[in-house]
Amino acid sequence: MRQKQRKIILAVICFFAVGALVLSNLKLGVSLGDTANPTPGTVTKTAAKPQSNVTTSSKLETTAQSAVLMDAQGNVLFEKDAHQSLPPASVTKVMTILLAIEAIERGQVKMEDPLSVSEYAHSMGGSQIWLEVGETMTFGELLQAVAIASANDAAMAIAEYIGGSEQGFVELMNKKAAEIGCTDTTFVNPSGLPAPGHVMSAYDTALIVKYATRYPAYMQLVSTKEHWLRDGKTWLLNTNKLLWWYRGADGFKTGWTEDAKYCFAGTALRDNLRLIAVVFATPEPRSHFRETMKLLDYGFNTYTGYTAVEKSEIIDSMRVLKGVSKEVDVVAAETLVLTLPKGRTKGIEKKFIPLEQKLMAPIPQGYKVGEMAILKDGVELARLDVVTAVEVPKAGFVRILQDTITDLFTFQKK
Repeated sequence: MRQKQRKIILAVICFFAVGALVLSNLKLGVSLGDTANPTPGTVTKTAAKPQSNVTTSSKLETTAQSAVLMDAQGNVLFEKDAHQSLPPASVTKVMTILLAIEAIERGQVKMEDPLSVSEYAHSMGGSQIWLEVGETMTFGELLQAVAIASANDAAMAIAEYIGGSEQGFVELMNKKAAEIGCTDTTFVNPSGLPAPGHVMSAYDTALIVKYATRYPAYMQLVSTKEHWLRDGKTWLLNTNKLLWWYRGADGFKTGWTEDAKYCFAGTALRDNLRLIAVVFATPEPRSHFRETMKLLDYGFNTYTGYTAVEKSEIIDSMRVLKGVSKEVDVVAAETLVLTLPKGRTKGIEKKFIPLEQKLMAPIPQGYKVGEMAILKDGVELARLDVVTAVEVPKAGFVRILQDTITDLFTFQKK
């Protein structure tokens, strides 16, 4: 009799457990693979509001017609007519190099690809490496000539190889500029040689540089001081003199034409703080370097880089339903460094904002589960994605049934 009662009780328990399992499916919906959730591993890091202390300094002056000082999060620390559209000269090539690097990253081209120089590429004037019609150089060699020596003929050869033609490449340049958020920029050619309607703004240029710093291969190119091509017959000397003159300088691009005057986009990294300075239309030789160093000096003397959170730092743990694990650690998708006035790094708070309270397996590694807001004195300064630290596969039916029974009895005890 007792054995029969035990069987009846076990059957009832299983009935309720299966019922709870079905009910959980109805309430919680489908698995993560079917939900309208961000792509696993998506990283968004934005400054939600411009920091109130990041403003134009009334004491800082520049002879540049247009200038901007920006940090790695896109906060403007100083600006002078930064949205004015002006001829950029060879500063244009920050976009040419970017498209080349991204073509390599996605496997469209390889550094060792041989390129035969066209008559049109050979005809480019201005700074060049004197490419001959039909001469063969690798894509990587031509890219070095553009990044280090600002070679216009090499820039055109690269443009034709990636875009099929100069016009095809220019379309890619303008498309990428719009994607990055440039609103005062229109490209007409890949070199920056004078052309009607070919303009950039200092602000847009800083945005492109900020975007480009994510690529180590790009930074390696623009930080190279010198290089030899053609078996030691052609010496490439970087036109960016800040690589020698300024501590922490590790890129970017110079420019000069009679119309554009002296232009420069530069960046430097010191003690976790990356600053980007752009000056357009400075009046005399080397004045673009002088004015850039003035902006960078102001930034490094006034601000500090405060590491608010490190990449892969554990933020919290979240409950997982129907997984082989009941919880999963969630971590910062990347490192976030805030630009703060020196001596004012106290009062920083971190707030985890989950998209949902519970997760349902299967869950891939790097799946976005929420955001981390960084606040100072109650004001939000920035936020970044929080993602799963590891993958959590879906458990088998027996494991799910056991967990459901356990949860049912735990709930009854409470």
